Amino acid sequence: VQLQASGGGSVQAGGSLRLSCAVSGLTFSTYGMGWFRQAPGKEREFISAINLSGGARSYADSVKGRFTISRDNAANTVYLQMNNLKPEDTAVYYCAATRAGWGTAEYRYGYWGPGTQVTVSS
Repeated sequence: VQLQASGGGSVQAGGSLRLSCAVSGLTFSTYGMGWFRQAPGKEREFISAINLSGGARSYADSVKGRFTISRDNAANTVYLQMNNLKPEDTAVYYCAATRAGWGTAEYRYGYWGPGTQVTVSS
């Protein structure tokens, strides 16, 4: 199983980035997907999750209204569109997959990608 996130980079505050996570080695359409992030010196935190069909989504309060999660089951890919980025969004972003439904809790996610760095400057 491989999860490979891409699309990270450096951007100024107010800018946008779109993260992608390509998944292989599992039946993508049967897995809930999530995005998490870890800032320097902080614990990893939940950002967003999406159910198998893409019909249900969840967001952390800190990103609600700015970030949008989506998935393309034909392409085995989950996306995170990030708009109006803030310096506090600076972190390593991880995508993760779960067979245990979908949701905010890290323990539900059995597969993780290596992460992609997002840096937002003021």
